[in-house]
Amino acid sequence: MEDKRILYVSSEVVPYLAENEVSIQSYELPKMINDLGGQIRIFMPRYGNINERRHQLHEVIRLSGMNLVVNDVDMPLIIKVASIPKERIQVYFIDNDEYFKRKATFSDEEGVLYPDNDERAIFFAKGVVETVKKLNWVPDVIHVHGWMASLLPIYLKHYYKNEGIFNETKIITSVYNQSFDGELDVNLINKMIFDEIPEKSISDLKKPNYENLLMASIQHSDGIVVASSDLSSSLTKFIESSKKPFLPFTPKESFNEVYTDFLKNKVLK
Repeated sequence: MEDKRILYVSSEVVPYLAENEVSIQSYELPKMINDLGGQIRIFMPRYGNINERRHQLHEVIRLSGMNLVVNDVDMPLIIKVASIPKERIQVYFIDNDEYFKRKATFSDEEGVLYPDNDERAIFFAKGVVETVKKLNWVPDVIHVHGWMASLLPIYLKHYYKNEGIFNETKIITSVYNQSFDGELDVNLINKMIFDEIPEKSISDLKKPNYENLLMASIQHSDGIVVASSDLSSSLTKFIESSKKPFLPFTPKESFNEVYTDFLKNKVLK
């Protein structure tokens, strides 16, 4: 993986949030590729429960300051950055006071999903792409983890389809069983259609539950990684029938070798 540029976009990453399947993989994969000589960047939302002082986050003024339109409303984009301790890996945080200042990730203290999670996901997807453009750092691969990042493949294939710098970029989605109950705002599909994303390409999102979000992400990806051993049968069947290159679930002890082979011989071939 020498000199390959891989952008990891994740809902959650350790050490900034608690350990779970998504956050651990979103740290271990970049570390492994970095150790193999790859060029790595990580993007995640800057949730309000991330301790900025402890993790030494600081705003990148030259990247901040633009506005992103979400559902016909201008929302200011703030970019912060930190370095993972003992690793030469930079993590970029997509921030906006309206969407991410609250002291939790996806739901309130009663466990109820935030009603604007759909708009937060749109803002995150656009924020990542706009920041990468400003960095002038073109990834060979974008690897997406977690449902909050699941709209990025869709936006890259449609909203940013005329951005020539991404013509050769491949997109991978890791699929986990770490889901949420219920649905996002039913108007998600209309907010995406407002961004001129064709309705026929996101028709599953008329019912914006976890599985439909991941299915839409899979449809717009160039490769799939099955990241949980107990994935639902419906998602498993969808991946197998998608005709996309996919990496079946692989135990941790042999994953690194299998993952790098998948990148080289199935995704970047």
